[in-house]
Amino acid sequence: MTESILRLIGVTQQYGSGETAVSALSGVDLEVSQGELVAIMGASGSGKSTLLSIAGGLATPTTGEVVIEGQHLSSQTPKQLAALRRRSLGFVFQDFNLIPTLTALENVTLPLELDGFRPRVARRAGRDALASVGLEAKLHAYPDDLSGGQQQRVAIARAVVGGRRLILADEPTGALDSVTGEMVLKMLRARVDAGAAGILVTHEARHAAFADRIVFLRDGRIIDESRRDGAETLLAAR
Repeated sequence: MTESILRLIGVTQQYGSGETAVSALSGVDLEVSQGELVAIMGASGSGKSTLLSIAGGLATPTTGEVVIEGQHLSSQTPKQLAALRRRSLGFVFQDFNLIPTLTALENVTLPLELDGFRPRVARRAGRDALASVGLEAKLHAYPDDLSGGQQQRVAIARAVVGGRRLILADEPTGALDSVTGEMVLKMLRARVDAGAAGILVTHEARHAAFADRIVFLRDGRIIDESRRDGAETLLAAR
Protein backbone atom coordinates (compact mmCIF):
# COMPACT_ATOMS: atom_id res chain seq x y z
CA MET A 1 0.00 0.00 0.00
CA THR A 2 1.34 3.46 -0.95
CA GLU A 3 2.24 5.64 2.02
CA SER A 4 0.23 8.81 2.57
CA ILE A 5 2.59 11.79 2.91
CA LEU A 6 0.03 14.62 3.18
CA ARG A 7 -3.60 14.75 4.26
CA LEU A 8 -5.87 17.78 4.43
CA ILE A 9 -9.02 16.94 6.38
CA GLY A 10 -11.99 19.31 6.21
CA VAL A 11 -9.70 22.33 5.86
CA THR A 12 -11.36 25.74 5.93
CA GLN A 13 -9.63 29.10 5.84
CA GLN A 14 -11.64 32.21 6.63
CA TYR A 15 -10.44 35.79 6.74
CA GLY A 16 -12.38 38.38 8.72
CA SER A 17 -15.67 37.80 10.51
CA GLY A 18 -19.34 38.54 10.28
CA GLU A 19 -20.69 40.05 7.08
CA THR A 20 -17.20 40.88 5.82
CA ALA A 21 -15.86 37.33 6.24
CA VAL A 22 -14.18 35.81 3.19
CA SER A 23 -13.70 32.06 2.79
CA ALA A 24 -10.47 31.23 0.97
CA LEU A 25 -10.98 27.47 1.45
CA SER A 26 -14.15 25.61 2.39
CA GLY A 27 -14.05 22.02 3.63
CA VAL A 28 -11.13 20.80 1.51
CA ASP A 29 -10.16 17.13 1.74
CA LEU A 30 -7.00 16.11 -0.08
CA GLU A 31 -4.52 13.26 0.21
CA VAL A 32 -1.16 13.00 -1.56
CA SER A 33 0.78 9.74 -1.49
CA GLN A 34 4.40 8.80 -1.90
CA GLY A 35 5.36 8.85 -5.59
CA GLU A 36 2.39 11.06 -6.52
CA LEU A 37 2.47 14.53 -8.06
CA VAL A 38 -0.79 16.47 -7.75
CA ALA A 39 -1.43 19.59 -9.82
CA ILE A 40 -3.74 22.24 -8.38
CA MET A 41 -5.53 24.39 -10.95
CA GLY A 42 -8.12 27.14 -10.75
CA ALA A 43 -8.76 30.78 -11.51
CA SER A 44 -7.04 33.58 -9.65
CA GLY A 45 -8.52 33.80 -6.17
CA SER A 46 -9.74 30.20 -6.17
CA GLY A 47 -7.59 29.31 -3.14
CA LYS A 48 -4.59 27.61 -4.75
CA SER A 49 -1.85 29.50 -2.92
CA THR A 50 -3.79 29.38 0.36
CA LEU A 51 -4.03 25.61 0.05
CA LEU A 52 -0.28 25.37 -0.56
CA SER A 53 0.53 27.60 2.43
CA ILE A 54 -1.64 25.51 4.72
CA ALA A 55 -0.23 22.24 3.35
CA GLY A 56 3.27 23.52 4.15
CA GLY A 57 2.46 24.70 7.65
CA LEU A 58 3.02 28.34 6.71
CA ALA A 59 -0.57 29.19 7.63
CA THR A 60 -2.96 27.69 10.17
CA PRO A 61 -6.44 26.71 8.92
CA THR A 62 -9.50 28.16 10.61
CA THR A 63 -10.88 24.64 10.94
CA GLY A 64 -9.74 21.21 9.84
CA GLU A 65 -6.51 19.26 10.15
CA VAL A 66 -3.23 18.92 8.27
CA VAL A 67 -1.24 15.69 8.65
CA ILE A 68 2.29 15.31 7.25
CA GLU A 69 3.91 11.88 7.50
CA GLY A 70 1.55 11.02 10.35
CA GLN A 71 2.26 14.23 12.27
CA HIS A 72 -0.78 16.40 13.04
CA LEU A 73 0.36 19.98 12.60
CA SER A 74 -2.15 21.26 15.15
CA SER A 75 -0.36 19.30 17.89
CA GLN A 76 3.08 20.74 17.07
CA THR A 77 4.72 23.54 19.03
CA PRO A 78 6.17 26.37 16.93
CA LYS A 79 9.64 24.89 17.40
CA GLN A 80 8.46 21.40 16.39
CA LEU A 81 6.62 22.80 13.37
CA ALA A 82 9.72 24.67 12.21
CA ALA A 83 11.77 21.48 12.54
CA LEU A 84 9.15 19.50 10.60
CA ARG A 85 9.24 22.04 7.77
CA ARG A 86 13.03 21.89 7.60
CA ARG A 87 13.18 18.10 7.59
CA SER A 88 10.12 17.01 5.62
CA LEU A 89 9.09 19.91 3.38
CA GLY A 90 10.68 21.50 0.35
CA PHE A 91 9.29 24.71 -1.17
CA VAL A 92 9.84 25.87 -4.75
CA PHE A 93 8.57 29.37 -5.55
CA GLN A 94 8.15 31.30 -8.78
CA ASP A 95 10.62 33.99 -7.68
CA PHE A 96 13.26 31.43 -6.51
CA ASN A 97 13.72 33.01 -3.01
CA LEU A 98 17.48 32.49 -3.01
CA ILE A 99 19.65 34.54 -0.65
CA PRO A 100 21.76 36.76 -2.93
CA THR A 101 24.77 36.95 -0.59
CA LEU A 102 25.12 33.15 -0.42
CA THR A 103 26.58 30.86 -3.09
CA ALA A 104 24.51 28.13 -4.70
CA LEU A 105 25.99 25.57 -2.32
CA GLU A 106 25.41 27.79 0.72
CA ASN A 107 21.77 28.39 -0.29
CA VAL A 108 21.20 24.65 -0.56
CA THR A 109 22.97 23.68 2.67
CA LEU A 110 21.49 26.44 4.85
CA PRO A 111 18.37 24.45 5.89
CA LEU A 112 20.55 21.51 6.91
CA GLU A 113 22.91 23.69 8.92
CA LEU A 114 19.96 25.33 10.68
CA ASP A 115 18.81 21.82 11.57
CA GLY A 116 22.12 21.02 13.24
CA PHE A 117 23.92 19.05 10.52
CA ARG A 118 27.69 19.16 10.71
CA PRO A 119 29.06 21.53 8.04
CA ARG A 120 30.96 18.75 6.27
CA VAL A 121 27.87 16.54 6.11
CA ALA A 122 25.69 19.45 4.95
CA ARG A 123 28.16 20.39 2.20
CA ARG A 124 28.33 16.81 0.95
CA ALA A 125 24.52 16.62 0.80
CA GLY A 126 24.39 20.02 -0.91
CA ARG A 127 26.90 18.99 -3.56
CA ASP A 128 24.92 15.82 -4.25
CA ALA A 129 21.67 17.79 -4.54
CA LEU A 130 23.20 20.31 -6.93
CA ALA A 131 24.76 17.52 -8.99
CA SER A 132 21.32 15.91 -9.26
CA VAL A 133 20.06 19.05 -11.05
CA GLY A 134 23.17 19.37 -13.24
CA LEU A 135 24.84 22.24 -11.37
CA GLU A 136 27.94 20.57 -9.99
CA ALA A 137 30.02 23.21 -11.81
CA LYS A 138 28.14 26.12 -10.17
CA LEU A 139 28.66 25.33 -6.48
CA HIS A 140 30.36 28.62 -5.70
CA ALA A 141 28.38 30.89 -8.02
CA TYR A 142 26.12 33.56 -6.53
CA PRO A 143 22.48 33.85 -7.67
CA ASP A 144 23.18 37.03 -9.69
CA ASP A 145 25.74 35.06 -11.71
CA LEU A 146 23.21 32.37 -12.64
CA SER A 147 20.49 32.34 -15.28
CA GLY A 148 16.85 32.16 -14.22
CA GLY A 149 16.74 28.47 -15.04
CA GLN A 150 19.89 27.80 -13.05
CA GLN A 151 18.51 29.72 -10.07
CA GLN A 152 15.34 27.65 -10.14
CA ARG A 153 17.41 24.47 -10.29
CA VAL A 154 19.26 25.65 -7.17
CA ALA A 155 15.86 26.21 -5.55
CA ILE A 156 14.84 22.65 -6.44
CA ALA A 157 18.11 21.30 -5.02
CA ARG A 158 17.40 23.20 -1.81
CA ALA A 159 13.87 21.78 -1.74
CA VAL A 160 15.00 18.16 -1.98
CA VAL A 161 18.27 18.22 0.01
CA GLY A 162 18.27 15.95 3.01
CA GLY A 163 15.68 13.60 1.55
CA ARG A 164 12.61 15.75 2.10
CA ARG A 165 9.44 13.80 1.38
CA LEU A 166 6.96 16.56 0.43
CA ILE A 167 7.74 19.09 -2.32
CA LEU A 168 5.41 22.10 -2.69
CA ALA A 169 5.82 24.14 -5.88
CA ASP A 170 3.95 27.41 -6.47
CA GLU A 171 4.04 28.35 -10.18
CA PRO A 172 7.72 27.32 -10.32
CA THR A 173 8.07 27.99 -14.07
CA GLY A 174 6.35 31.39 -14.20
CA ALA A 175 9.60 33.33 -14.56
CA LEU A 176 11.21 30.90 -17.02
CA ASP A 177 11.11 30.36 -20.77
CA SER A 178 9.20 27.33 -22.03
CA VAL A 179 12.24 25.11 -22.59
CA THR A 180 13.76 25.81 -19.17
CA GLY A 181 10.36 25.54 -17.52
CA GLU A 182 9.83 22.09 -18.95
CA MET A 183 13.26 21.03 -17.72
CA VAL A 184 12.36 22.21 -14.19
CA LEU A 185 9.10 20.25 -14.27
CA LYS A 186 10.94 17.12 -15.40
CA MET A 187 13.24 17.51 -12.40
CA LEU A 188 10.26 17.86 -10.08
CA ARG A 189 8.67 14.81 -11.68
CA ALA A 190 11.90 12.81 -11.24
CA ARG A 191 12.10 13.69 -7.54
CA VAL A 192 8.54 12.49 -7.01
CA ASP A 193 9.23 9.30 -8.96
CA ALA A 194 12.20 8.73 -6.63
CA GLY A 195 9.87 8.56 -3.61
CA ALA A 196 8.70 12.03 -2.63
CA ALA A 197 5.18 13.43 -2.87
CA GLY A 198 4.51 16.72 -4.64
CA ILE A 199 1.95 19.47 -5.12
CA LEU A 200 2.27 21.73 -8.14
CA VAL A 201 0.18 24.91 -8.33
CA THR A 202 -0.11 25.95 -11.97
CA HIS A 203 -2.45 27.65 -14.42
CA GLU A 204 -0.85 25.94 -17.43
CA ALA A 205 -2.53 22.77 -18.71
CA ARG A 206 0.70 21.58 -20.34
CA HIS A 207 2.45 21.80 -16.97
CA ALA A 208 -0.37 20.02 -15.17
CA ALA A 209 0.11 17.15 -17.64
CA PHE A 210 3.26 16.19 -15.69
CA ALA A 211 1.07 15.31 -12.69
CA ASP A 212 -0.56 12.01 -11.76
CA ARG A 213 -3.70 13.82 -10.66
CA ILE A 214 -5.22 17.23 -11.37
CA VAL A 215 -7.42 18.91 -8.77
CA PHE A 216 -9.57 21.89 -9.75
CA LEU A 217 -10.46 24.60 -7.23
CA ARG A 218 -13.24 27.16 -7.50
CA ASP A 219 -14.14 29.59 -4.74
CA GLY A 220 -12.13 27.60 -2.22
CA ARG A 221 -13.73 24.24 -2.99
CA ILE A 222 -12.54 21.20 -4.92
CA ILE A 223 -15.01 20.96 -7.77
CA ASP A 224 -13.39 18.25 -9.89
CA GLU A 225 -10.34 16.06 -10.22
CA SER A 226 -8.88 13.63 -12.71
CA ARG A 227 -6.09 11.09 -12.68
CA ARG A 228 -3.49 10.94 -15.43
CA ASP A 229 -5.51 8.55 -17.60
CA GLY A 230 -8.42 10.99 -17.86
CA ALA A 231 -6.59 14.27 -17.43
CA GLU A 232 -6.17 15.10 -21.12
CA THR A 233 -9.90 14.77 -21.76
CA LEU A 234 -10.80 16.89 -18.73
CA LEU A 235 -8.25 19.58 -19.56
CA ALA A 236 -9.44 19.74 -23.16
CA ALA A 237 -13.00 20.23 -21.96
CA ARG A 238 -11.88 23.28 -19.97
